Amino acid sequence: MSNPSVQLYSVRDAVDENLDEAVARVAEIGFRNVEPYAFHLRTADYKRAFAASGVQAPSGHAPVIDSDAPGSIFDAAAELGMTTVIDPFIPTDRWQTSDDVHRIADRVNELTAQAKERGLEFGYHNHQWEFTNKVEGRPVYDLFVELLGPDTVLEVDTFWATVGGADAPALLRSLGDRVRALHIKDGTIDEDIRNVLPSSESALIVPEALKAAFENQTPAGQGDVDVKAILEAAPNALRVVEFDAYRGDVFEGIAESLAWLTAND
Repeated sequence: MSNPSVQLYSVRDAVDENLDEAVARVAEIGFRNVEPYAFHLRTADYKRAFAASGVQAPSGHAPVIDSDAPGSIFDAAAELGMTTVIDPFIPTDRWQTSDDVHRIADRVNELTAQAKERGLEFGYHNHQWEFTNKVEGRPVYDLFVELLGPDTVLEVDTFWATVGGADAPALLRSLGDRVRALHIKDGTIDEDIRNVLPSSESALIVPEALKAAFENQTPAGQGDVDVKAILEAAPNALRVVEFDAYRGDVFEGIAESLAWLTAND
């Protein structure tokens, strides 16, 4: 699989400081694809930076499920040339019961239809709690997927799925080509963080154990995740390098992940 992407949230501090320079630096590392976040809030800025650096954004993250104006988000995605829009976060307290899952799936299916009208795909990105939380002994993610219409796509965060107890390669094989993208990250898989969850207000408000798990993430191929098996299980999915946090220079981290993917994928 060629042309990996990178989630720009990985370099969010640099983006906040100077978006154009951050995107240019990512391009200099060798990425030709990027995955912007909250792109509907800075559409013109992203468009300018992408054009200047020669990168494309096949996918992007935005909080569409809870938006009162999802059409404006899809319009922004189309303006940036995206094909796939992903909602990255519904907090754990809303994934507790069967009714919860039905409610989210119904909304996702509705949004998928709206996206399709604009020539876009829509889907969801997991964390670990969609696998940790159970309904009748099954991960809520399994029920969620069963309730999705055939046009809804998925972006699987392979690190957090693994942390949540999933066999990520087996999961990917079962989902097939509806997996449009993989978040490729590596690090320490610790049983102690399986049930450690962030605040219901934000994925960024986390206990110390989860903060450490973020900071202990590593470039691809340097941690406990079987990244090679994951790649083999989803040969057609876009590879998106991401770090939630990194103890070193995050630009060096994404460069190491790109080099590893180039050599091993």
